Amino acid sequence: MEIPKGFWFAATASGIKKEGLDLGLILSERPAEAAGVFTTNIVKAAPVLLAQKRLATACPIRAILVNSGCANACTGKEGLADAEEILARLASLLEIAPEEILPASTGVIGQRLPVTKIKEALKTLSKALDPQRAEEVARAMMTTDTFPKMETKRLCLAGGREISLLGLAKGAGMIAPRMATMLAFILTDAALPREFLQESLREAVENSFNRITVDGDTSTNDTVYLLANGASGQTLKPEDQALFKEALTEVCQRLAYLIVKDGEGATKVVRVRLVGARDDQEAFRLGKTVAESLLVKTAFFGEDPNWGRILAAMGRSGVDFTPERVDIFINGVQIVENGLGKGLTAERKAHEEMKNKEFSLTIHLKEGNGSAEILTCDLSYEYVKINAEYRT
Repeated sequence: MEIPKGFWFAATASGIKKEGLDLGLILSERPAEAAGVFTTNIVKAAPVLLAQKRLATACPIRAILVNSGCANACTGKEGLADAEEILARLASLLEIAPEEILPASTGVIGQRLPVTKIKEALKTLSKALDPQRAEEVARAMMTTDTFPKMETKRLCLAGGREISLLGLAKGAGMIAPRMATMLAFILTDAALPREFLQESLREAVENSFNRITVDGDTSTNDTVYLLANGASGQTLKPEDQALFKEALTEVCQRLAYLIVKDGEGATKVVRVRLVGARDDQEAFRLGKTVAESLLVKTAFFGEDPNWGRILAAMGRSGVDFTPERVDIFINGVQIVENGLGKGLTAERKAHEEMKNKEFSLTIHLKEGNGSAEILTCDLSYEYVKINAEYRT
């Protein structure tokens, strides 16, 4: 796996969770420029508030500390103080300033971090740093995830110069197409200005993480960080900027796909495509409503081409359209034409297509050139079991 130059990784089991890795550290050998995109939920966790404050100062960043098992959300001033105390201890061990560390947490809401346990684990963590331990950090981020999520990309710039990107992510539940949707850390060894980083990250998030949904819920902790440390010695020329944005978006899209694939209890990945809308915004709103509909998602699980549920979901989206013009396809099999079902033969063919682990649902409105695509999954018995037993 291609790891960007100048980044080190470590993870340990600090005891936040009953078992397994739950504390991860990413360290840049040199000060890095950083950008962040955060949850749009009004209820924001302590690490989100702290990170927003630190990024607003434009201070260079040296490290990211992430924990799983405890969200440190809805913990008041005490939660902020806990996070700051932990980061101060880590800064002392790394011999950097506390302001140079970005926090991230995921897990149960309403519980405070076990500060003593974490502080005791930090010494072990700081001594375990290694360029080849990125996967351990990805595992330390996991909650209900079933596998670590990573993606790398090497980018060739003008003149044969090269830079690398690495993405780590976690997410399986509380995933909805709002401003960030989970935890993700993107690292690059290119030298990039902060303004360009923030612009690039927002565009990449809009075209990746903002286009997925597992259950329609938006977390209190959703965070995406982008760090650029310049360790490759390469800067972007004007002709390289579009290439970098494209590569960043590809990394984010791959991570977004892995999140949906690992959706809690998910057995299928479905690409919901809206075409022929009046504009892209209306297409997205319609697609989002369909992709988040519990009735539609349970039909996906049952491999049932229940097109009535799809049309009904569209009808409550708030978008004005003409039902009598709508066509619906599953993997190219048309089940609705001009708002009317195509009959049992078409539905049987669509049912066979829905047995696949991945398939597409395409909805054509025939009203304009607007389009959107949202990645979603089915809703199974296992999703209910996982979330009913989450704290018990």
